[in-house]
Amino acid sequence: PSPPPDVVKLVEAAALCNDATIREAEGNMWGLSGDPTEGALVVSARKVGVDVDALRRTSPRLDVLPFESEHQFMATLHAVPAGGDHRVFLKGAPEVVLSRCGLPRERHEEVMAQVSALAADGMRVLAVAEKAVPPTTRSLQPEDVVGAFEWLGLEGMTDPPRPEAIAAVSACHRAGITVKMMTGDHLGTAEAIAKHLGILPAHGKGRTGADVARIDDNELGQVVLETNVFARVAPEHKLRLVRALQRAGHVVAMTGDGVNDAPALKQADIGIAMGITGTAVSKEAADVVLADDNFATIAAAIEEGRRIYDNLIKSLAFVLPTNLGLGIILAAAVAFFPLLPSAGGLVPLLPVRPTQLLWVNLVSSVALSLPLAFEVNEPDSMRRPPRSPTTPLLGRFVIVRTLTVSLLMAGGALGLFLWEYWTEVERRGHEVALREAQTKAVTTVIFFQIFYLLISRSLRASLLDVGIFSNGTVFAGIGALLVLQAGFIYLPFMQAVFGTASLQPQAIAISALVATLVLPLSWIEKVVRGSRRSPFWRVFTDRRIRS
Repeated sequence: PSPPPDVVKLVEAAALCNDATIREAEGNMWGLSGDPTEGALVVSARKVGVDVDALRRTSPRLDVLPFESEHQFMATLHAVPAGGDHRVFLKGAPEVVLSRCGLPRERHEEVMAQVSALAADGMRVLAVAEKAVPPTTRSLQPEDVVGAFEWLGLEGMTDPPRPEAIAAVSACHRAGITVKMMTGDHLGTAEAIAKHLGILPAHGKGRTGADVARIDDNELGQVVLETNVFARVAPEHKLRLVRALQRAGHVVAMTGDGVNDAPALKQADIGIAMGITGTAVSKEAADVVLADDNFATIAAAIEEGRRIYDNLIKSLAFVLPTNLGLGIILAAAVAFFPLLPSAGGLVPLLPVRPTQLLWVNLVSSVALSLPLAFEVNEPDSMRRPPRSPTTPLLGRFVIVRTLTVSLLMAGGALGLFLWEYWTEVERRGHEVALREAQTKAVTTVIFFQIFYLLISRSLRASLLDVGIFSNGTVFAGIGALLVLQAGFIYLPFMQAVFGTASLQPQAIAISALVATLVLPLSWIEKVVRGSRRSPFWRVFTDRRIRS
């Protein structure tokens, strides 16, 4: 059956007061150019049998007042096919359009009740009206859309949130990230969508831009923390909300796609513009352009950022102790080891030669440090609260880990060196005993770094939680290092360059056994750190709770 004339008139007006176009592409696919909301209005006109392209040719547009957030409407001026008066079509927020139509109070309340019902179902609702103007009218001025419009009706549309967006919002909440909605839609629409996404509790309430405009900055600081949904907001409202969150000490990421979003995007710590629907102005003002317009991509980026930061801390926690440990070895040798006569006078008994020190730094930094950059995400990375922006890279954890591990490595290498040298020097002579002891000390350091690398693959969890084979580059690096260390010990030209000596298998086993001292230390450290996060530890250590 043919649709009623009033419906046809409504959808025709909405299709004319519109900048979107729909084109059929290859493979029975359709392409949209323009705003998705306006595209939905064009589709609704086509579905009731309106030839939108022909309609636009016969009723050409003469002028337009573009949509602006502070006005919440769009108006276009059109010539009509049969001559006579021109037509002005008005499309926008229902309360704005109704205020220009002069409907009786009862009819006005009836329309707004219908708007609330549609909004409660999560629909975006637009109102459409028209009025005749003299045929001499060639341009539109703001005063031309003040009143005397004929009410045509409402169009409601729904855009169900993507399932991955719902999951992404939930992931953000688990990660301690609060998601807030600031939109120009009706408050009921915003609340319904926010509840579906999990942004707003079942009985939660949002606020409007008018509420924001009425309160001062001090009160707004509390309101913005308590409220997650703001509807019918203008650009200045978004800017004030972003600044209020920043004053409260929060890091703010703001998404937007329109020209009016540019101030808030610029003010936010991280401005994110939509790559598909975003305007050139919003992209220019933003720090990041979201290529797929998908909120789930933002959550994935947060997770990846936490992985990168964790891997940076892992690299620091690995590199600093191993390098400081070598420094302690040399410093202890110079300060405390006995002096031995040489051609140039008395020299200290060095556990590691300078060339051997260079070897350790060269091979370990390449073979062992780099694989940490490819570590997978920590199991709890999206269940941890955000870190403070003022948190230093060299925090207490890194400092304590650096001191304990470096002292342990230096103590193990020095102890094995002294034991090997003093038990063999009388039987094999100074030169041979020194070369073998130094080779053992270097081998101990290498094994220590290998075991410590496995520990450093996770800052909090065990290796089993992360996955032993989740990062194959670690084992490639370990394998390469073992091959290089075998050449360091057994190849004659390497012995000549670095002053090393061949070792028996049992000597290498002893070096590996000494290096395993780092394993129980790390296990104890992770147990203690995990206990400090547990409720039992807080009860035991918090004086206020104990008293």
